[in-house]
Amino acid sequence: MFDAALRQVIDPPLNYIGTKVAALGVSANMVTFVGFGLGVAAVPFIVAESYGIALLLILTNRVFDGLDGAVARHSLLTDFGGYLDIVCDFIFYSAVVFAFAWARPENTLAGAFLILSFMGTASTFLTYAIMAEKHKITTDIRGRKSLYYLGGLTEGMETIVAMVLMCLLPDYFVEIAVVFGVMCWVTTVTRIYAAWLAFRNLP
Repeated sequence: MFDAALRQVIDPPLNYIGTKVAALGVSANMVTFVGFGLGVAAVPFIVAESYGIALLLILTNRVFDGLDGAVARHSLLTDFGGYLDIVCDFIFYSAVVFAFAWARPENTLAGAFLILSFMGTASTFLTYAIMAEKHKITTDIRGRKSLYYLGGLTEGMETIVAMVLMCLLPDYFVEIAVVFGVMCWVTTVTRIYAAWLAFRNLP
């Protein structure tokens, strides 16, 4: 929901750093892989309930997630890079929730509900991008991307906030997961409606 507006704030420093990283010969895909590794490394710390370290790793992952795109824009923007970025994001999101469910038995049902909710947001996001590419529909509201980015109530920023709250308030994981899961379903429904409006009359 806030991603497009936040771009105006976060893009300038990320682009500056991305220029420097690209000049060193570091590829955007390498940045993606390193960021993904750091994010997944949060899983054992969440399971061990070392939430401070987990939070640091999660936030570092998010920085790398923004940085890989900046590096790509100053070196080589590829379809595989965009593909890899999305795949790593969704695996990372689910891994963090899975870790909280693993850490405490009482988190299991809420964690499963949230991962189910991610299936709604992921499928509606990716299938819309496929149809948009088929019909040559483009947008640059979230900057130059390898695929169409359809917005919604829950986007990157909202997901980060939810994960930060989970780490800061682990005793309230169930409540946070349920509320965020419901928000994800609102996003899913509105994206289906957006797809109906955009594609219903196209061949």
